[in-house]
Amino acid sequence: MEKEVKSDHLSGQQVVEKKEFTGRSLEDVLSLAEHVLKIARENLDYEIVTEKTKLFGLKNKEIVIRAWPRQGNEIDLVNNFLSRLMAVLPLELTYEIKKRDQLVYVVFAGEDKHWLLKDEGALLLAIQHLLNKISPVKVQVDCDFFRRRKERQLREYATEIAEKVRETGQEEVLDLMNPYERRIIHIVVNQVPGLTTESLGDGFLKKVRVFKVNEPGQKRRLEQE
Repeated sequence: MEKEVKSDHLSGQQVVEKKEFTGRSLEDVLSLAEHVLKIARENLDYEIVTEKTKLFGLKNKEIVIRAWPRQGNEIDLVNNFLSRLMAVLPLELTYEIKKRDQLVYVVFAGEDKHWLLKDEGALLLAIQHLLNKISPVKVQVDCDFFRRRKERQLREYATEIAEKVRETGQEEVLDLMNPYERRIIHIVVNQVPGLTTESLGDGFLKKVRVFKVNEPGQKRRLEQE
């Protein structure tokens, strides 16, 4: 059983989301924490909240812990994941990991880097999506300045769509996009007075609707994608 708790960690420098887990032994609750948080045990910090025996004997023992991702080891988390991925991925790739502020950056290179960029960077962005699932801070990946080129193309496309909707008054529903692509569209369009956006659908790929609003108050809050 799990319970969510928010707490200040490291003298209030960062608010860390802690979860409470209950089980019959420390091994049980740590295994549950690994499964729920999707983080290996060595990358977890935890504290024992309570440990008691309900009636008699070990069968009725109950232990409660609070667990959270260990702070300050995001590079290790990303590197461990990528080293395991590279071991099974049949590609000759290298990568460099850096951290700046609250972002981890991964830059790929190597003989087979062109496969990462195939189909509009589908594999590169899929790896980024996976890394953001296991890292407690945001991860951005890049290869051969893909992000710079892709962002420029998306900004130009979003500006073109925004101008069309502004002139015709007719909404536009864009093709399926991944979270990275959608976010750029949202940012660019919502900078145009009288226009806003929303994502349509469920899952990793969604469509973006671009439409006019009558009042500034109708502007939608930018989605945290």
